[in-house]
Amino acid sequence: MTNINITNFRKDIYELLEKTIKYNETINISTKNGNAIVLSEEDYNGLMETVNLLNVPGMKDKLIKGKETPLEDCIAEDEVKW
Repeated sequence: MTNINITNFRKDIYELLEKTIKYNETINISTKNGNAIVLSEEDYNGLMETVNLLNVPGMKDKLIKGKETPLEDCIAEDEVKW
């Protein structure tokens, strides 16, 4: 995470935003009134998807169970019936 004050953020906004987009580098901008966070759209979408999944009842437990399942116990992607 890059920490920067608002004055320096204004001076380098283009480069900082390009770095955020290209490398998913989060920026913490400090001001007199508090801080603000800038993150890439990709990171934002990932966070929102996580929030949505964790709001589905029982999904957290299913995700944990799936993560703990050995790969050899899983079926191949081409065998999944949608």
